[in-house]
Amino acid sequence: MGMTPRPRTTGLRQFLELEQQREWIKGKIDLPDIADRSESLEHRFKYAARFAKLLCRPQAKEVLEILKLYGPNCIPILRQTERYYWSVSCLPSTSDKPLIRVNASWMELFTLYAQGEDVRARFIVHLSDFTKDRSATPSQLDEPFLEQSVAAPEDVSYFFPRGADMFGINVRGSVSVRQFLTNGRVLRAIRTFNLTHMNRGRNAYQASHCYSVADYMLAD
Repeated sequence: MGMTPRPRTTGLRQFLELEQQREWIKGKIDLPDIADRSESLEHRFKYAARFAKLLCRPQAKEVLEILKLYGPNCIPILRQTERYYWSVSCLPSTSDKPLIRVNASWMELFTLYAQGEDVRARFIVHLSDFTKDRSATPSQLDEPFLEQSVAAPEDVSYFFPRGADMFGINVRGSVSVRQFLTNGRVLRAIRTFNLTHMNRGRNAYQASHCYSVADYMLAD
């Protein structure tokens, strides 16, 4: 009799044990990353003009500062997984006209938009991480927690995308975006959702990765 083939390991399970992933979500461990990035100069130059255009926007400073916060806190082993398991697009040509968008697998994770001369953010997460009973039931949404996680209650709104256990959160203003990203419960939810999709396999948006923007996400 032939041997039963072993199931193919996909996503970050190639690099991280599930226990390491769970401990990272909780903030109990720092994950060792590789020292050097693997990049294509041809691909870097492909989006150089878009990056230069972003730098001319009044929101540029806030965008890059927020990405410095989002990158190392919300995406595991950034250098080892760059482009192939997550990517960041600069001024992507989509109808909603974002400034930047972070993706993994086929999923949008995080998007920044212009809000006057400031910014607003959209996060996609699991609904069950924001309900009172940890269910994926919209009526159980913990709205007081959402309102307390930003600088002012009117800075946060939400929507329910199609799909099981999906939840979208809009946060207005750089001050509230920063506060949202430093809330412990929020951070665990973002990490959980990002890992869910990075574990699904290779990133479908590799071709739109902007290394110049990613430089700020990977900055030490």
